[in-house]
Amino acid sequence: MTSTTRTDPVAAARELAPVLARRAAEYDERAAFPQADFDDLRAAGLLGLMVPTRLGGSGAHFVDYTTVASTLARGSGATALIFNMHASVTGALAHTPDDVVRAMGAPPSYFAARDRILADAAEGAFYAVAMSERGAGSRLSRVTTRYERTAEGFHITGSKAFVSGAGHADAYLVAARAAEPDADGRPVVSYFLVPAGAGVTVEPTWNSLGMRATGSHDLHLDVHVPADALLGGVEGLTLLVAQVMPHWLVASYAAVYVGVAQSAIDAAAAHLTDRGLTDLPAARARIGRADAEVAAARLAVTEAARRVDADPGAEETRRAAWRAKLLAGDTAARVATGMLEAAGTSATRRGHALERIFRDARCGALQPPTSDVCADWLGVAALGGDPERDTAIPRW
Repeated sequence: MTSTTRTDPVAAARELAPVLARRAAEYDERAAFPQADFDDLRAAGLLGLMVPTRLGGSGAHFVDYTTVASTLARGSGATALIFNMHASVTGALAHTPDDVVRAMGAPPSYFAARDRILADAAEGAFYAVAMSERGAGSRLSRVTTRYERTAEGFHITGSKAFVSGAGHADAYLVAARAAEPDADGRPVVSYFLVPAGAGVTVEPTWNSLGMRATGSHDLHLDVHVPADALLGGVEGLTLLVAQVMPHWLVASYAAVYVGVAQSAIDAAAAHLTDRGLTDLPAARARIGRADAEVAAARLAVTEAARRVDADPGAEETRRAAWRAKLLAGDTAARVATGMLEAAGTSATRRGHALERIFRDARCGALQPPTSDVCADWLGVAALGGDPERDTAIPRW
């Protein structure tokens, strides 16, 4: 960790976006973690964005996060996506009210551990998320990574996939299930913050179509952690949190892909201007439609964020979060396709900004929860059902 300077986070993101854009092609080509980008994010204090001011952070709300994330994504979607993972850890810790945590059964020691984690982020610590697994995806009820209690804490064993920033994080948010189910036979799934080091091994596996610079390698765990590594201080909270606080697992991604969609418009506009093609009515029409689509998706994300900040547990807030993810993911894919067609064949060459953005944007609808999962959730809700319970297959 290095020292940070706390500045206005939105202004810092706007200043950094063009810097990230200049580096994006090289990191994408090498499928390498954007180290220089994160050095800059750390120096600007953005790793402490969601940390309360009393602990040295910016004390941002969810609306602030969505603005910062979408702004960073206009420079580099991959960097913004990794940043999203970090913010989802710090944001969930910072924004869960103390009385709610106590009601869930958290011991007094939890609060000291939480504050230490958040204060470290304000000082520049970077956290990654290790939730998905091969064969299970992001469905928490199907994870096979296991944990058992020990005299000193917990022993965690298993493997994770798609761990953005693997090998560069100071600690990983790991979803794992207890060796035994609960009294009703349901899996007991818990979150642990596992420090990087002995017992945590990165396997370089990431060679993807898009978001190549996220460095989302596999992670193997055979590690002992202390008791306070259990986030929330209580076992079995993971599935509950996913259902009642979906914004960090759903809507936070939406902000990133709205920024990616906007970057496609930016790149197409620059391409057409450079080649003197802005007088083509068909090209202008594509730009215009894309502008309207991105504006609509941005409004959906902003509305979801506003509701999260006002009443995170409300039913309409949950719907807004799922709508935002669906609209942002689908919009990014459509807009990037339209902008590539407007720019023409020359923009499909490797190394062209629009070619990279097209590949990154295509991942938005696939980022869990996928667009199909989001649409099904919303469909069940619109038909008067409970999207978390009225389906044969659990959402999480």
